[in-house]
Amino acid sequence: MILLQIEPEQGAETISVLELLLNGGYMMIPIILLWVGAIYIFVERLLVINNSYKTPEGFKDQIRNMVLDGNVDGARMLCAQTDTPVARMIEKGISRIGSPLKNIEASIENTGKIEVYRLEKNMSMLATISGAAPMIGFLGTVTGMIQAFIAIAQEEGAVSPKLLSSGIYEAMITTAAGLFVGILAYLGYNYLVSRVQKLVHKMEYSSIDFVDLLQEPQK
Repeated sequence: MILLQIEPEQGAETISVLELLLNGGYMMIPIILLWVGAIYIFVERLLVINNSYKTPEGFKDQIRNMVLDGNVDGARMLCAQTDTPVARMIEKGISRIGSPLKNIEASIENTGKIEVYRLEKNMSMLATISGAAPMIGFLGTVTGMIQAFIAIAQEEGAVSPKLLSSGIYEAMITTAAGLFVGILAYLGYNYLVSRVQKLVHKMEYSSIDFVDLLQEPQK
């Protein structure tokens, strides 16, 4: 466990991170919940996006050969057995073979939009956490400072420096925790966005290749 060392007037006192978090007050509860939610969303979305990249080797070549040979049913079955956005887009295009090319392109595009929506599911929550966590941390600091000054006002005589410093550092804990959660959530969100954008480009190239394939003469 990470340890922080605080050195008061009488020796050194070791305080664990858990103890610091507990000293942050009740405003630490929503920050910790946001932290858990951010981790869950990031890991879940990362697994989904990584699995979406896993198009079997030679998939496009098999589809190309089947379509050129007129084996439309075989091509659709192969797409159905492949659980990726690219496969679902091509399957939709294959199911529209015989329709005007514009209709095929429109159906592929609509399927692509649905797939992008699925990939970006809950990512907006991660962006919200990146902004909400620091704000909650600042709120916790303000409420903590108010409580500290109330305690100081109730003191009779000279104010103890130890009372003042302990109240301030406990209030600042929520700010540090909120910024920590917010920064990591922000970095995680932008990383997922970049991964989705790369996958979208891959989907676009695949759809273009498929439309070009339909314009080639069949064997």
